[in-house]
Amino acid sequence: MTAIPSTMRAAVLVEKQQIEMQERPVPRPAADEVLVQVRSVGVCGSDVHYYKAGRIGDFVVEQPLILGHEVSGVIVDVGADVSEERVGERVALEPQRPCRRCRQCKTGQQNLCAQMRFYATPPFDGTFCDYVVAPADFAHPVPDGLTDHAAALLEPFSVGLWACGKANLQPGSRVFITGAGPIGALASLAARSFGADEVVVTDLVESRRERILDFGATAAFDPRDPDFDPESLAADAFIECSGATPAMLSGLSALRGGGVAVLVGLGAEQVALPVQLIMTKELILTGVFRYVDTWPKAIAAAQRPTINLDDLVTAEYQLEDTEAALNSDSDPHSMKSIVVVSQA
Repeated sequence: MTAIPSTMRAAVLVEKQQIEMQERPVPRPAADEVLVQVRSVGVCGSDVHYYKAGRIGDFVVEQPLILGHEVSGVIVDVGADVSEERVGERVALEPQRPCRRCRQCKTGQQNLCAQMRFYATPPFDGTFCDYVVAPADFAHPVPDGLTDHAAALLEPFSVGLWACGKANLQPGSRVFITGAGPIGALASLAARSFGADEVVVTDLVESRRERILDFGATAAFDPRDPDFDPESLAADAFIECSGATPAMLSGLSALRGGGVAVLVGLGAEQVALPVQLIMTKELILTGVFRYVDTWPKAIAAAQRPTINLDDLVTAEYQLEDTEAALNSDSDPHSMKSIVVVSQA
């Protein structure tokens, strides 16, 4: 077994828009946990929100916090109740830790657990560091065909898969997606893996509209184009990935009667809804908050020849450059930035 140091590097958010490199103790795994040496961490929009604003809704950063939750790595130590045969295993980590005892957990809604501990959600530290611990059953083995970057991106891909499941997609579905950023791209790939025939995407940025066609979209439009009429789509499902209120409203108008709208993007805390439209078309409007049991599906889907998660990666940063990674979204050509913590 490789010698494990007593301290590690950590990129710590010490106040808004300030990341500081610190030495932290290496955590030790509890009986049912594994210790993972981190390899790749994707930069998520929520990381950027915490970095720039210090909060997301009711989740407020009140003390120094390690960000990052899209993570892959290799198991280097195990707790007393975990087989030592897992040491050396490449894994993708599911970043949530539900209590497993409450009603939500007992009824299969672990993502809604009121006692949830989630990487990089205050006050729980994330994964922009050398080592993390995780429940052994939430450290999912990944096949050799997936790179460390792709394994890290199974987390946002899980969001796309969960959204498509909530949208009740079926083979032949017509899907409308607003926002061609990383989550929009992953939702588009997920929709195609569910069997959707048509995936129409809108975005304000031309480069993203062009790029989304490589990620499962069958058509992409500028929502400001006067020739684009969302109402003519009569989509079976609408997945909102931009967080923009006008996009949400256009998506609701794009649905057929009985269609399903799924809100994924982080947007305004309150918006005015077209209640009569929702009622007269009997639309179903729901949200997405994380996921349940998506990793096996994500791993299987990511091995299909039509899905290459590595193609989303547009920039790599070292751990010491985490702050630059968090600012990389200012580039409209950016799709997904990865912080490389260690390599094989």
